[in-house]
Amino acid sequence: MKICLRYLGDPVYQQGIGQELGVSQATVSRTVDRVVNSIVAQSNEWIKFPTTNHELIEDKRIWQSMYKFSTATGVIDCTHIGILKPNRDGDVYINRKGKPTLNVQVTCDGREMFTSVDFSGPGSEHDSRIWRNSQTRSQLINKANVVLLGDDGYGIEPCLMTPFRNTTPLAEINYNKLLKQERVIIERCFG
Repeated sequence: MKICLRYLGDPVYQQGIGQELGVSQATVSRTVDRVVNSIVAQSNEWIKFPTTNHELIEDKRIWQSMYKFSTATGVIDCTHIGILKPNRDGDVYINRKGKPTLNVQVTCDGREMFTSVDFSGPGSEHDSRIWRNSQTRSQLINKANVVLLGDDGYGIEPCLMTPFRNTTPLAEINYNKLLKQERVIIERCFG
């Protein structure tokens, strides 16, 4: 586990990590592979999006105890994870900064726990398109009085609150300020 944590904390050359920890590069490679595969195999036990009315009500109650958006159950955002450019259809993985990535959509709840991860989007795919095609959206779209909080990379929907653009009324400015304060949770989770 120490080998894997060291590698994930600073993924430099496996050979250097091996020398630092007194093992071979092959041992580092095998250890990282085994630990990560074990974590992925169990991820559905730890990362669960609320789907029943009871679970959604509980998540809203937790949110309301710490934050101000009364119908929120969590926040949503995407982040780019660097990859090697695939040989096949590699250009679709190039993001707006010219790097090959996956655009990964994540949600988290008021406890700052990940509740969903969708890594189906190539780097060139816009956040809103990933959202429109996501299982998370499908699960929320017909639920009354339940929303996620998103940034301006998404469009507003009955189950997704996003900032106003070009605000001038004080109420819209205050709404955007509150939304930004509560959305910072997802940035902490990414960190």
